[in-house]
Amino acid sequence: MACSSVISAVTRRLEGKVALITGGASGIGECTAKTFVNHGAKVIIADVQDDLAHSVVESIGPANCTFIHCDVTDEDQIKNAVEKAIATYGKLDIMFNNAGIADENKARIIDNTKHDFERVLSVNVTGVFLGIKHASQPMIQARTGSIISTASVSSYIGGAASHAYACSNTQSMFVGLDDEGLENVMNSLANLKGVTLKAQDVANAALYLASDEAKYISGHNLLIDGGFSIVNPSFTNMFKYPEEEP
Repeated sequence: MACSSVISAVTRRLEGKVALITGGASGIGECTAKTFVNHGAKVIIADVQDDLAHSVVESIGPANCTFIHCDVTDEDQIKNAVEKAIATYGKLDIMFNNAGIADENKARIIDNTKHDFERVLSVNVTGVFLGIKHASQPMIQARTGSIISTASVSSYIGGAASHAYACSNTQSMFVGLDDEGLENVMNSLANLKGVTLKAQDVANAALYLASDEAKYISGHNLLIDGGFSIVNPSFTNMFKYPEEEP
């Protein structure tokens, strides 16, 4: 009986919780929004892609999901998004700092511009700071809450992406991978074969971290990379498996 009750509880792992997802109109954010709602949460999508966001809200259902236009580099807009979550649903349990951008990958640092560098950092670093700052305030009052931030495996592997993108992803709490080109490279070099990274894989990890099952996890980097960050492809010639006998 105890086992069956645990299974029943896990089927709706975010029942009654309220989540704010930045960058929730597409990609990982969209997938996570749908996953959270499927597990009982109410979701606020904060994004600058208005048309896409409205489509996501329509597909999920306005009873469980709302949208607010939000540029994460603008503190007032982040503050308004948090306030809308509380005004609409009465509280804020989960903040998923997922909005992020990448610049053109130029191998030589002298070819990169200060403008592009600062643009990436303003979204990927300043945006996360602002999200944590304003989401944490109602959570401190409630003495509960979960803050998750998406980053890239490039925060662990030097040279895996552009200079700005790598710098902007350092020291993030939740490490996923949201760059299509880098994803293709990672899938080819990961030590897991026959499976490829999907947005749902990151959404599932966010679901776990947002749930009560992860209540004693804090400041943790969860790498969803198929072992890419711990496997050096230059070692492949050193460690050969014996050929199978016919």
